Amino acid sequence: MFLSEKQQIVTDLHEKFKRSKVVILTDYKGLDVSAITKMRRQLRESGIDYKVVKNTLMVRAAENTDVAVISDNFKGPSGIALSYDDPVAPAKILMSFAKENAKLEVKVGVMNGKVLDAVAIKSLSLLPSREVLLGQLLSTMNAVPAGFVRTLNAIPQKLLNVLQAIKDQKEAA
Repeated sequence: MFLSEKQQIVTDLHEKFKRSKVVILTDYKGLDVSAITKMRRQLRESGIDYKVVKNTLMVRAAENTDVAVISDNFKGPSGIALSYDDPVAPAKILMSFAKENAKLEVKVGVMNGKVLDAVAIKSLSLLPSREVLLGQLLSTMNAVPAGFVRTLNAIPQKLLNVLQAIKDQKEAA
């Protein structure tokens, strides 16, 4: 590989590191080509990049980005999943794929400059998807005004019930 190609790879990867919301480092040693292809397809369908780049180039690309905190882990055969929108999606896909293929190891990740170990990535994978979380938030936000309207409606309703009871009492007398 020529120096200019290496520089282009480092530049492209550096820009991707800057844009990404979450980066997860994996060890794919022992996986066959069909398994890696299947995993890449699943990641690509969710808008996630999966790159396999030489470790020295990843270290250089990580400089001056949030990913620099995990650059010590760039050892051995490393693949890196980058998500630009949903931080939960790559964790879900990689953890479910690791259940099916024990040879895939999720090493470490970084989200918003904070290091995520394998346990934190597993916890992240158990969260509902972004759409579900937004739906839950919306229903919670909708419940407050709806309850307020019901409370405001109950006050005149109770007044009418009291007036109706007084009217019924006077008619009976």
